[in-house]
Amino acid sequence: MIRTVTRFLFKLIVGFVGLSLILVLLFKFVPIPVTATMLMDENSITKDWEPLADIDRNMVRAVIASEDSKFCTHEGFDQEAIEKAIENNAKGGRIRGGSTISQQTAKNVFLWQGGGYVRKGFEAWFTVLIEKIWGKRRIMEVYLNVAETGIGTYGAEAGAQRYYNKPANSLTRLEAARMAAALPLPRKREVANPSGWLRRYGNTLSARINVVKRDGLDACVYN
Repeated sequence: MIRTVTRFLFKLIVGFVGLSLILVLLFKFVPIPVTATMLMDENSITKDWEPLADIDRNMVRAVIASEDSKFCTHEGFDQEAIEKAIENNAKGGRIRGGSTISQQTAKNVFLWQGGGYVRKGFEAWFTVLIEKIWGKRRIMEVYLNVAETGIGTYGAEAGAQRYYNKPANSLTRLEAARMAAALPLPRKREVANPSGWLRRYGNTLSARINVVKRDGLDACVYN
């Protein structure tokens, strides 16, 4: 009985590793057709895959400024952010920013939304794989094509068309910053005409885009 269970678990693990490697290798070259988040969306979805060359660099810099300023220097995980999240959770608080762009991409493409240690474990596995197999440029390209940018709206191109009636390769610094500011809660945060805190945060991100440019924090995406 124990031998049978052990053999089954071994085959299950080998099968999972093999399948995950195949999917990661495939999606290194092939656009992501659909994600679990899209399939579970109750709204009709709009998405339009665009290569990174057709997405304005302002958008890349905006999400780095907003989501992951260490994107080019870490290997998938921001240890400092993780430690802060653990410390804050232990105190009963909540903190945003524990997940890197790489982790968010792994979750968005291969997994489901929501927490839980099981999903986090799978997320870590896929994060390691895409960091090693895809590289930073492909991770950013996929992230900007599958991230939810509004109600039923996925990707930078669909978001740019929705909010500004223009393609993602023509976004201004402020437009990109406002889209990035809404990314954590795209269904609840206004992009085109934000007010109050969200408007101020968008303006702050717009200024940070210059910092990303000045310090070369997006260099790994384009070199």
